[in-house]
Amino acid sequence: MRIHTIVLAFAAACAVARAQYTSPSPAGPAPGEIDLILKSAGQEFSGWDLGVNERVRYEDKSDAGTTHAGSNFDFDDRPPSTTSNEYWLSRLMPWAGYSTGWISVLVQGRSSYSWGDDRYTATAAGKNLPEDDGPFQLEKAYVALGDLKEFPLILTVGRQELAFGDQRLIGPSAWLNVPHAFDAAKLRYQDAFFGADVFSSHLVYTDKDHLERSDPHDTLSGIDFDFPGLSGQSVNEAYLFARNVSRDIVTDDWSQVPAPFRFTAPQDIYTLGVRSKSKPKAYGPWDYGLEGMWQFGDRTAVFAATALAAAKVAPRLSQEAWAFVAQGGYTWTTVPMHPRLAAIVSAASGDRNSADRDSETFQNLLPSNHGLYGIMDLSSLQNIEDYRLSLSVKPTTSTSLAVDVHQQYLETTHDYWYNVAGVPRNTAGATPGSGSGFNINPAYSPDLGQEADILGGWSVHKGFLLEAGLGHYFRGSYIKESFHAIGSRDAEYGYLQLTVNL
Repeated sequence: MRIHTIVLAFAAACAVARAQYTSPSPAGPAPGEIDLILKSAGQEFSGWDLGVNERVRYEDKSDAGTTHAGSNFDFDDRPPSTTSNEYWLSRLMPWAGYSTGWISVLVQGRSSYSWGDDRYTATAAGKNLPEDDGPFQLEKAYVALGDLKEFPLILTVGRQELAFGDQRLIGPSAWLNVPHAFDAAKLRYQDAFFGADVFSSHLVYTDKDHLERSDPHDTLSGIDFDFPGLSGQSVNEAYLFARNVSRDIVTDDWSQVPAPFRFTAPQDIYTLGVRSKSKPKAYGPWDYGLEGMWQFGDRTAVFAATALAAAKVAPRLSQEAWAFVAQGGYTWTTVPMHPRLAAIVSAASGDRNSADRDSETFQNLLPSNHGLYGIMDLSSLQNIEDYRLSLSVKPTTSTSLAVDVHQQYLETTHDYWYNVAGVPRNTAGATPGSGSGFNINPAYSPDLGQEADILGGWSVHKGFLLEAGLGHYFRGSYIKESFHAIGSRDAEYGYLQLTVNL
């Protein structure tokens, strides 16, 4: 991979950086030089928030390249087309906001482009480019009414991001070139002992070269409780989320929406969960996090990007599924570079009988998935067991390095392996057990394999951030058996990213 040399040079450069920096993470808009100028210009500009965020990323994927052949051919040694992909992504996000204390307004635009992306298909919806949707889109446009310092309620109405907890179920997915956005109304109540977010929203769908709109047939709503007065050592939350997608969604116009976001399956899915997380330094060098999720309701027996004709006649399945996450970490605060070692277990149920009218496959809603189950983004929180060890260090105040290792299994081989978008890997024409591609293969080992990742970040200057990552996926028995008749290969991934906040 050509990017290997770039990343190694970048990692060496990190050792000499000298500005403040936190651990590597998907960078988003943050106060920059324009805000600093406004604050120094006088009191009359104190309510304004103006800025521009530009992010450029180069990605190099080998043998799991998310090309127009699709994830069904990841690891395939003889695919119908190459499974390697190199491309550039650019995302420009200018914004303007104004606040008077009780009233706040924010408008943010976005321009997202990709170059050289082999997902391109001239005749496909949206030209099959999920991260390229034209010169201008409205990313945010909302009004917030209220001041929590004066009154315990605040109402936010308009296009906005939604994020809860570790964003494993609902998040903006800022890593994507086209993040999640919602046309929503959200009411926040907060006092010293109790808080709650109540919201109802419609997902905004990608629509290349057209001004994007939310779909009234796809509703995400819920309530998220937090209890700051319950404990001084931990953050404790409980929630109920509902995703209600009417069957009328299959009759909408999807001619410009690229896969895998062409449409979601009609469903009425409810997710009940609790989470608890230690506050910083509450237990000295130790930290922990726990989250449990139970899902019920019903859904149509199809998946994202299924053909519309199939979705129109598909039966409903009764949904009953679970997921949980447990993590613990230790930070050596008195040791140079402050190393932190963490262990994280993430698991979600799969369907143990695809022939009945029940669904046990956990649906992970609209999350910020990147990096949670490996930076290569090969899996989602569906029919998965992910065992992760993470070691991170801070060589200087401006740099951060991390090494992650994942061991992954299918929760059951009676269900599919689902990619990061929640689409099952099901190679067309591959008979189960034939060794000619992915499918439901109950006789195979559940061992997917191991992913090893290294990430680095360097805050070169305030508002100027460089990040890089390398990943290698070592095939397990399940992948080898799935392609034993035609051959398979390990997969690699690398990226280099520059973010500038002005």
